[in-house]
Amino acid sequence: MSDTVKLACRNVWKVYGDEPDQFFKNGSGIVSDIAGTFAHIKDTGHIGAAANVSFDVHEGEIFVIMGLSGSGKSTIVRCLSRLVEPTAGEILLDGQDLLKVSEKELIDIRRHRMGMVFQSFGLLPHLTVLENICFPLKLQGVGSAKRIARAKEVIELVDLSGREDSFPRQLSGGQQQRVGIARSLAVEPELWFLDEPFSALDPLIRRQMQDEFLRLQKLLHKTIVFITHDFMEALRLADRIAIMKDGQVVQTGTPTQLVLNPVNDYVAEFTRDVPRDRVVTAGEIAESHILSQHTLTLDHLTTLDKIMPLLQEHPNGISIEKDGQMIGSVTAQSVIGALANTADAQT
Repeated sequence: MSDTVKLACRNVWKVYGDEPDQFFKNGSGIVSDIAGTFAHIKDTGHIGAAANVSFDVHEGEIFVIMGLSGSGKSTIVRCLSRLVEPTAGEILLDGQDLLKVSEKELIDIRRHRMGMVFQSFGLLPHLTVLENICFPLKLQGVGSAKRIARAKEVIELVDLSGREDSFPRQLSGGQQQRVGIARSLAVEPELWFLDEPFSALDPLIRRQMQDEFLRLQKLLHKTIVFITHDFMEALRLADRIAIMKDGQVVQTGTPTQLVLNPVNDYVAEFTRDVPRDRVVTAGEIAESHILSQHTLTLDHLTTLDKIMPLLQEHPNGISIEKDGQMIGSVTAQSVIGALANTADAQT
């Protein structure tokens, strides 16, 4: 993940009701006292589906937005692509405010720079797998030979080779979602939006699709905004997570930060049943002592549940590296201490 901000969401609101933008206007434009404005919106019977939402998404990051049903997570991802028009705020893609581009420019951005996958697979039932994947390229005006070649590339990428001529009704749910993913990747998007793409799948298929998603990200390094209501899914996929409630972001951070330092009871409830050994990473507890070069070496993002079975064979400790550089070591004592501290923090 890069430090470069690819997408910035700045004080974005989506208000439903009569003349919703009245709350954001004064003599010079959008008002500055947004917190007070939200109280006013509720008092007048309007609904703030997205309320003063701000976050940055970095290049190559999987940024997960999560919350319960009605929290505003799907509204905000649709605001990011202007499938839903925000009432106020800024949405900056590489510094360009998408709320100020023309309809023609927006269509071009969606077709060439964005990919979208939703919970409903949205496949065209009268088209084959190959034809479904070619469809967005056809809208772009790509020639037949080139779009077929590109479709075949992504079919192989999502492991659907041999099903090119199948129709959606002939595919399993997991296969249909792979077609949806392949179709969104066919345009080689810079920014990839996924709104609960696996929630309609059976648990085993869902796990397999999460594995597939992580495999693709390792190959493609896309900038991703991923929506889910499942914290365990978020924990597995996310570089960072934003948790929403009542249209507002209540906390943003890494999975470890959210689990170990929830800002309120709402966040704590999400993380209550998460095993701490699946969250705390080696880099967060590594001692500065550098071991012999002949010891086992693991990446700093390795979680404690993967480290603990290895400690019996490596009683002197395991070396930890970050970006090819040794940063320290982890021992059985440091693991026990870390888990004891996190347990104390939850009591």
